[in-house]
Amino acid sequence: MNPTKSYLYEQVARIGKAVASPKRLELIELLCQGEKTVEVLAAQAEISVKLASAHLKELRLARLAETRKEGKYVLYRLAGNSVADLWVTLRAQAEERLVELQVALASLVEHRDDLEGLDRKAILKRAKAGEVLVLDVRPADEFATAHLPHARSLPVDELKKRLAELSKETPVVAYCRGPFCLMAKDAVELLRRRGYRAFHLTDGVAEWRARGLPVEFS
Repeated sequence: MNPTKSYLYEQVARIGKAVASPKRLELIELLCQGEKTVEVLAAQAEISVKLASAHLKELRLARLAETRKEGKYVLYRLAGNSVADLWVTLRAQAEERLVELQVALASLVEHRDDLEGLDRKAILKRAKAGEVLVLDVRPADEFATAHLPHARSLPVDELKKRLAELSKETPVVAYCRGPFCLMAKDAVELLRRRGYRAFHLTDGVAEWRARGLPVEFS
């Protein structure tokens, strides 16, 4: 093969190598929610800070992630929305083609099909009119970075003690970080046990934006 042509493929393969690790994919998904320190990323991904640093180094070398300093902290972020789009596309392709992933998702998300096929624009319209409550159950700092329009922030770890703030007359649509995130599933199960009409939207901000739909910033 022509050396120049071989070099071109090698450069593209750097991206493939960077996303060939399950934990690096998880870190990309976490960074889709906003900037985070290595300590926060390590805790959320349930790995050591040393291992998180090594994975983040690989993402930086592939120009998928970058850093900035804020005081004594180093904050990691995605190199652009296109990296989030890459993650959404890769995950969607895997779900479409891999039966094993389909089965695993079906076993994890009991109410996965509640909103299957529902026009997301209809959710926006109903949320704007107050006919449904879109509930963002991620940590508050992730909501502040970006969230679905008309959404309300109520982190899942606060939900149980703040249920009285929600009306049982208004259906609840809960979402978190995307199809692999189980916080919305836990929120929906809790709400249903307490008599609320609750549904699980598997889209996160990255999936929502990849659909060409608007997001809001606090």
